[in-house]
Amino acid sequence: MNKIIRVGVDLAKHVIQVHAVDVAGKVVTNRALKRDKFLLWCADLPAGCLIAMEACSGAHHWCRKLTERGFDARMIPASSVVPYRIQGRTGKNDANDAAAVCEAASRPHMNFVPPKTLAQQGMLCVHRLREGFKEERTSCINRIRGLLAEFGVVLPQSPDVLRCHLSDVIEDACNDIASIARLVLQRAQDHWRELDAHIKWCDQRIADHQKNDEQVQRAAELMGVGSITASALVATVGDFRQFKNGAQFAAWLGLTPKQNSSGGKSSLGSITKRGSIYLRTLLIQGAKAIALTRQYDNPIFLWVQKLRERAGWQKAVVALANKNARILWAVMTREKRYDAHHISTHPTPVPIMTPV
Repeated sequence: MNKIIRVGVDLAKHVIQVHAVDVAGKVVTNRALKRDKFLLWCADLPAGCLIAMEACSGAHHWCRKLTERGFDARMIPASSVVPYRIQGRTGKNDANDAAAVCEAASRPHMNFVPPKTLAQQGMLCVHRLREGFKEERTSCINRIRGLLAEFGVVLPQSPDVLRCHLSDVIEDACNDIASIARLVLQRAQDHWRELDAHIKWCDQRIADHQKNDEQVQRAAELMGVGSITASALVATVGDFRQFKNGAQFAAWLGLTPKQNSSGGKSSLGSITKRGSIYLRTLLIQGAKAIALTRQYDNPIFLWVQKLRERAGWQKAVVALANKNARILWAVMTREKRYDAHHISTHPTPVPIMTPV
């Protein structure tokens, strides 16, 4: 165990596979451990040993536990591990995955995922719960519409209209809705109200997050970035300094074009859609809201309108989301308030003095 310098870990619910190598890259051990035996096995490793794992469910928990015990715990994106599996895509199993993680962790150019704190993961739970309730609410509304249509009752496509008229439709004895169907619709309406209450509770937790976190307050000041987007960004990213610049942050969100360039000729396509679908959706939806407003005294709005006339609606919206991502990085890393009229300036180059 004293010869081990690097360990690759493949996490699972009940069994954890470990692949350990020495300084020469020779395999010292490759074995499966029960979940409750993993930390006991790690206790015999040298202090500061590199322990790498894929960024998956439970990985942040194990990284925190291992870091507390003095190890260099790191997480690697799953997409970055696949190329290092010698057996290829058809040779996937726990032992091969652990070996691939161990090999990927040895690469000097590898990008590691910073572990999230308990506070970050707790707030992300609120966002995930809220999204789940939203999906359930949409399903509930569609279910009610479908049941009403069975009896010839069709209302306009608006949740607010349905909410206002549903009680009257249920109580109206002149329509052809069956008695048992009225009870079903009443139960579905109660479920709808319950989901609204759950979403309201989540919104209150997000509002409290904005009230108590300065980073969320600064992020929410941007056009197209409300409290929900700001809270999700801060909870997901944490330290924005992990990105070298705003362009790298936008690329991490999947808001930059795909490339298929060769021979010095650039060929750009649609956005990559990498990273968090949730964050990217929030930024683009916020950008759509800004593009539909009328704020002629705001330079960003004027920029969006000119781009919309030149490149079209969709490209202008995605470009604004990309711009907001870059501005967010600058605001967070420099710890300054957002200024819509800020004009960025490039540093003046220092003249080189040629000796006479």
